This record gives sequence, structure tokens and C-alpha cells, in this order.
Amino acid sequence: MAYSDEVVREAVWQWLRLVAADAELEPYLVGVDLGRFADHLVATLGPALDGRAADAWPGLGLGEEQHRRLVDYLAGVLWALDVPQAAIAAARAAFAGEARPTRAAGEARPAGTAGEARPAGTAGTAHPTGAGR
Repeated sequence: MAYSDEVVREAVWQWLRLVAADAELEPYLVGVDLGRFADHLVATLGPALDGRAADAWPGLGLGEEQHRRLVDYLAGVLWALDVPQAAIAAARAAFAGEARPTRAAGEARPAGTAGEARPAGTAGTAHPTGAGR
């Protein structure tokens, strides 16, 4: 079932407001062009509601725990907007594939990789959506 751009856009902005209000996640949005990022999330969430793969938060350096919280926020927003459970489950599954395992303290980082859980705006390659700037 395809969802209207209006419903998906409302879900994205509610989702971003929750992320921005979360003291641990908000730093990942520092320096990010939220309008451009929201457009990317709208383009990503629509297909995810139909069970297609999602790549919404790359380049932000999220750890597994932060990523899991993002997906939980998304599910809550979708539930509040009366999106059917099957679509919520499809979106959760699509976004769950993005999680990156975090390393234990002191564990060596593979050569040539960026650090996990770094806030946006730090050194690294910018994502086309503006994330990581």
C-alpha cells in the first residue's frame, strides 16, 4: 500500500522532532540541513512502509543502541498516525538493517574506518542528504 506524501512527510517531521528532543541523539543533527534531510527521509520512509530496504541515517556514525532508539521513535510516530501494524513492522524491519555494531571501549578500530557514534559536523565524508556536514 502506498502512503501519501503528506502522511509520510508528517511522520518524518514528528520523527525528527523526537530525535531532536533526545539529548543523546540531538548532537547527530548538529550542522545537518534538516529540510534536505527530511526530504531524504520522506523518500526513504515511503518505500520502507512497503517493506523495501531503507538507508535513512548513513554517515551519522550511529551506534547500535542509538539506531535502535531511532527505529523505536519511528514506530511510535507511525502508531500515533494510525499506520497499520503491518506497515509499521515493515518499516521497522527495513530500518533495522542499518544498525552498526558498536565496539567495546578500548577495542581497536579497523584501519581506514570512521569512529562510531560521532556527532554530525565532525570530520568525515558528508552524506548527499547533508548529514555529516
